[in-house]
Amino acid sequence: MNKTIFALLIFLLLSWLAYPQTDALRKVNNEAFTTSEVLEYRIHYGPFNAGIARLEIMPEIKEFGKRNVFHIVGTGRTTGAFDRFFKVRDRYETYLDNQSIIPWYFVRRVDEGGYKISQDVTFNHFNNTVSSQKATITAPENIQDLVSAYYYSRTINFDTAKAGDIYPLHTYLDDEVINLNVRYLGKEKLKTSAGTFNCIKFCPVLLVGRVFKDDDDMTIWVTDDKNRIVIRAQAEVLIGSIQMDLKNYSGLANPLLAKVK
Repeated sequence: MNKTIFALLIFLLLSWLAYPQTDALRKVNNEAFTTSEVLEYRIHYGPFNAGIARLEIMPEIKEFGKRNVFHIVGTGRTTGAFDRFFKVRDRYETYLDNQSIIPWYFVRRVDEGGYKISQDVTFNHFNNTVSSQKATITAPENIQDLVSAYYYSRTINFDTAKAGDIYPLHTYLDDEVINLNVRYLGKEKLKTSAGTFNCIKFCPVLLVGRVFKDDDDMTIWVTDDKNRIVIRAQAEVLIGSIQMDLKNYSGLANPLLAKVK
């Protein structure tokens, strides 16, 4: 049996037996997304088409440790010339509580130019721990993984936000807690190949030295409507610049009112 499937089955059984059905977990008002949503992006490295990325919420709600969850899959791959000299095949999965918008299980499969990571992570939000194959760490309440952090951020109400306001977000990466601050920059109309959109604009404060030059080298534009989908993400990295633009979308929870052309 595939090791990932076996590990997931064991965790499902143990969590069903051990996790109490409790009202202790938070409840988040989510109007931004639902099952069957698909977002597809084109990735550019400088002037070149470099790859494609896809985020998909699977059609069925699953049961995970007595909790109902969204099963979300994110994939990324290089294309064209980039695929010949630096092939990337990445896959991420999260099982996201559909009431608390927190992850219970995270799968990370990275293959980037021969560098590989295979990681399975379990989140226990009842005792605030996170466990991988290598370590179990203590974590803040409502900690997120790399994928779930995006979906949770879509549920935040920015109606009263002012330019410069900071929204803290605790995330897990490589057996560490990363305290990520998201800075609200205001509103902007953005023209792309997918159309023209009314957007709200953010700057995540990032991990300097790993990939990014400075802590404010990424800018993200999301739709200024209930969907809050990313239209563009742009980053200055150590060896150039990367831009990710929305290409296709389907299964949105709400009309895409932010699209004006």
